[in-house]
Amino acid sequence: MFSLSQLKAPKGSTRTKKRIGRGQGSGWGKTAGRGGKGQKARTGNMHFNGFEGGQMPLQRRMPKYGFKNFFRRDYAVINVGDLDAHFEVGAVVDAKSLKDAGLMKDSKDGLKVLGAGELKKALTIKAHKVSVTAKAAIEKAGGKVELIAEKQLKIPARGEGVRARIAKERAARRAAKKKA
Repeated sequence: MFSLSQLKAPKGSTRTKKRIGRGQGSGWGKTAGRGGKGQKARTGNMHFNGFEGGQMPLQRRMPKYGFKNFFRRDYAVINVGDLDAHFEVGAVVDAKSLKDAGLMKDSKDGLKVLGAGELKKALTIKAHKVSVTAKAAIEKAGGKVELIAEKQLKIPARGEGVRARIAKERAARRAAKKKA
């Protein structure tokens, strides 16, 4: 029976590393298999993806387009007609209750209620945004809309960025040193 200490690789499965540039006797001396002169014989060249021999690479030839807005809000959307079918009269509808009912997978950045469909039940709806038609349909059915306040995204105005803040702090420290 074999033990782990007796395991060996099959004969001929492992080879010694080819040692390039170690003298004429090795067979890989002098030019080390790179041929004579020229761009491919030099070091530090053509070692990155997309290199096309000095020609302008494809990824730089292609036009760039598009923009990703960091401040974009992506809302989970629900229609008033869906609420009518899944909730009882007087129910409170929020993101948690919609998830429990299977009407919403992900809450994303908030909940928005739209006015498609018809609502016949009086419901209390807690959402971040409600369309004008949805609000009218909810209030017509005797329901109530409660808007949830969103976290405000502070976009720095001119002179309010990180560098400006650091400059103000330095100036304050200098002024404190002069007083002392």
